Amino acid sequence: MTSMDRRVFLASASAAGLAAAAAPAKAALPLGPPVAGVRPVTETLFGVTLTDPYRWMETPTDPDWRPWLLGQNAYARQVLSQIPGRDVLAERISTVTGGLTAVAGVQGAGPFVFVEVRPAGSNTFKLFVREPGVPEPRLLLDPDSMAAADSHMSLDYWLASPDGAHVIVGTSPAGSEDSTLRIIDTATGALLPEASDRAQFGSPCWLPDASGFFFVRLKAGTKHGDPDHYADSVNWLHRLGTDPATDVRILARGVDPDVAMQDIDVPIVLAQPGAPVALGLIARGVLNEVELYAAPLDQVQAGKAPWRPVCRFADDVTGVAQHGEDLYLLTHKNAPRFRLLKTSAAKPDLASAKEAIPEGDAVLKGISAARDGVYVQSLAAGLGRLSRLAPDGSLTPVNLPFEGSIGLLSTDPLADGCWFSLESWVRPPVICHAAPDGVVTVTDLAPPPPFDTANYESAEVMVTARDGVKVPLSIVYAKTAKRDGTAPLYLEAYGAYAIDIDPGFSPRFLPWLDLGGVWAVAHVRGGGELGEGWHKAGQKLTKPNTWRDAIDCARWLIAETWTSPGKLAVEGTSAGGIMVGRFLTEAPDLLAVAVVRVGDSNATRFEFMEAGPANVPEFGTIKDPDGFRGLLEMDACQHVVKGTAYPAVLLTTGLTDPRVAPWEAGKFTARLQAATTSGKPVILRVETDAGHGLGSTRKQRDLESADTYAFILSQTGDPRFAVK
Repeated sequence: MTSMDRRVFLASASAAGLAAAAAPAKAALPLGPPVAGVRPVTETLFGVTLTDPYRWMETPTDPDWRPWLLGQNAYARQVLSQIPGRDVLAERISTVTGGLTAVAGVQGAGPFVFVEVRPAGSNTFKLFVREPGVPEPRLLLDPDSMAAADSHMSLDYWLASPDGAHVIVGTSPAGSEDSTLRIIDTATGALLPEASDRAQFGSPCWLPDASGFFFVRLKAGTKHGDPDHYADSVNWLHRLGTDPATDVRILARGVDPDVAMQDIDVPIVLAQPGAPVALGLIARGVLNEVELYAAPLDQVQAGKAPWRPVCRFADDVTGVAQHGEDLYLLTHKNAPRFRLLKTSAAKPDLASAKEAIPEGDAVLKGISAARDGVYVQSLAAGLGRLSRLAPDGSLTPVNLPFEGSIGLLSTDPLADGCWFSLESWVRPPVICHAAPDGVVTVTDLAPPPPFDTANYESAEVMVTARDGVKVPLSIVYAKTAKRDGTAPLYLEAYGAYAIDIDPGFSPRFLPWLDLGGVWAVAHVRGGGELGEGWHKAGQKLTKPNTWRDAIDCARWLIAETWTSPGKLAVEGTSAGGIMVGRFLTEAPDLLAVAVVRVGDSNATRFEFMEAGPANVPEFGTIKDPDGFRGLLEMDACQHVVKGTAYPAVLLTTGLTDPRVAPWEAGKFTARLQAATTSGKPVILRVETDAGHGLGSTRKQRDLESADTYAFILSQTGDPRFAVK
């Protein structure tokens, strides 16, 4: 189906497609999913005895594991294929997403503008360069050209050199995020012969003269699936045109006694044109706060840097930018909504640093240095704000074309102004450039899609949680949506790592809204929408606030007749799996459907997967009493009660997922299938050519959305999706 005006498409599809969709399914539903073998493992931790009937799933070589997992997927496919309307809905979603040009990144470098785009109709993101005087961008890298016949390749990250002559790219197969780092010659589009594997968290940074770059590489011999897979990564210096075997080790645990590091620390080195000082940034797992060191760039390049501390983890610094001789530090120390400090880059002294921007009502979210100053991104009442901090200390707001959320903030220290994206719940994203005089240009990098969004609107409300705290809730709906409790409602929440769910346009939700559904986002504690205090209020021992905020938002939506318990679906992705898993096990009566997307559901065992140790700073460890107590409360698997009438559940996982191991979804599926008495389906959808979803293709995401919406609608009584 080709792209067309959305109104024309819906007028024809709703009449013809849904009439066909209502036809009864011909085949009978399958008898049931494969039953997981029970091999109990019992252990006592801090006086609490836990039994894990499915510990064997954690061993990927167990002969029963893969057949059981693929059998679950086969059952899920049978269940989903029985739903009338699912195929028409999939086509509708594909038409909408295919009409949108999606931009994932933009960078100005030298005379060029580089942009990562998924062109309209394309399945994957590609890298383009726009040259001066040339109206059309030129394709630099198409990952599809590197993919195996039965898989796909993802562009994980990229960075152009200061002069724009070369671009570093990291690519990985099948959504694995297992990146190999390569270099593209901008003039010819050719890949240079040198390449480095184990560059999953490459974090590259070019030398000011563009002769080479710093980057992060996992240790040699690392093995997927091991808990120490990400331990002891190393920062290297690579010179263009040389064999990676000759790279210089710059920063790693044990290399410099003045830089104390743990095994989960990632060493990143930052350098910038015009700055004689390099920065050593130590990122500790998923911790937002960083440790910073400074040293003369020439000595850093020689591998003999006299690193001088700038800040410690306890100083609560989460962002840094260099501008000339000044170093700017974003911190929430004694300022939960953050403040900006300024000190000398050559002789940093945090104790005597000046306050460039004090804490205010808005939450400061990010900083980026251009030639004309430092651009500051903030969030006020759920809306993005952008300001320019000039070298003289004056702060000037940038007037935005419309209210929404800001993303992709990008600056060039050798050029004025900044690039950024702007979007809202009901307005597609645009790519903008702000000049030093405050003039904002909406560029043609993300052209308007060929469909109309005038029929949709959104509302922002504050819901009073059970402890009296006000929780922000966003509601997105078609103007024709009913407010009588009959609308199916898709409630999403996350609540971890201080990550925001800012107003963002999601074309995949438009068909859901057109079918009468409502989409809501609960900005629960654990996220960063209201600052660091909001994050801390949903972390470790306070984590129950995360799912209870979502439950309270759901109760409010029901009380306000946006939906009803028989129409409500709740979804959590990744760390949001904790939220939805505990919502499901604590308040199953509120739900018609729970959707657990690549979700954390077995928190007491997460430390034993490859990404687990890095997450200890956010969730805690079972090695201490409070950590264990918090993790046990988060563990949805341990809260499944046999004989409970659970609602329908759709779980998803990807075989190459490096962040949440597939056995978490496997265990939760097996527990729920063995426990529920409702007769409602519990299905596990498995992507065999994808991981955590970050590198998934448009088609993969479209089909998952179609499966999800159709499953929800079939379980909430929509006659157009009812299985006969």
